[in-house]
Amino acid sequence: MNFKEELNLKTQEIEQLIRRYLPKEEGFASTLARAMNYSMLAGGKRLRPLMMQEVYRMFGGTQRVIEPFMVAMEMIHTHSLIHDDLPALDNDEYRRGRETTWKVFGEDMGVISGAALLNYAYEVALSGFELTDRTERVVLALRVLAAKTGMYGMLGGQSVDVENDRKPLDLQLLDYIYENKTSALMEASMMVGAILAGAENTKIRQVEKAAGCVGLAFQIEDDILDVTSTQEELGKPIHSDEKNHKTTYVTLKGIENAQREVERLSQEAIETFDGLEEKNEFLRTLIQELVNRKK
Repeated sequence: MNFKEELNLKTQEIEQLIRRYLPKEEGFASTLARAMNYSMLAGGKRLRPLMMQEVYRMFGGTQRVIEPFMVAMEMIHTHSLIHDDLPALDNDEYRRGRETTWKVFGEDMGVISGAALLNYAYEVALSGFELTDRTERVVLALRVLAAKTGMYGMLGGQSVDVENDRKPLDLQLLDYIYENKTSALMEASMMVGAILAGAENTKIRQVEKAAGCVGLAFQIEDDILDVTSTQEELGKPIHSDEKNHKTTYVTLKGIENAQREVERLSQEAIETFDGLEEKNEFLRTLIQELVNRKK
């Protein structure tokens, strides 16, 4: 089985796992459940739960305790996409090749369904206590998940992005936004995998460093694709950053220098993983593939 076949198989398995944890579309709040599920089932790379799973396996993890955390991470990520697309923020009408949540269910339900997914993510993650007797690992994983998601992580980065919308940014402020808005969830994903597998603290920190590089490289590549890709390839409108007068790595450094930064960060991530005693060749290849992705 080659890498692409293995990637497709693992992604399909994650899709099935996600479906098992989705809320039921019934009762008076059925519209909310449908809006949540519409967003969760819109496809995507499932990159964060995939990386969480691969790091967990790399450190010898074999229990099902990782599963609710994988789903919770995708719910947190999807919540951020729902809110990013809202008229008050990026005002995007297409995501992953179809209409965004607010376009289908209305702006009000877009706000509520995003908030509901964020809350539901923690309900799902808490079920991890039922799947292991190493509950201290679950506690630590939940602390990392909450910290990387909140004001000192994803939401903090989002707030600075919104506050400085349509303003010229310098590289230091742009890095802060990217490191928190995007990298923080990558860090949480891989750290949770290491924590639940019982990795040593020093190795968890190495994983955090590598994941931070991956997250930043991933976001810079997004900047590049917004300029160089097509809507069919990307699954959402191109030139969105230009339309919203956003400062990106491309506007600050140009496409070629931005691409070099992606390659440098990806190489640093791989070298950090290579410095670990534990190995996962699939994860290593996955990181390399991110440099050359088209969507």
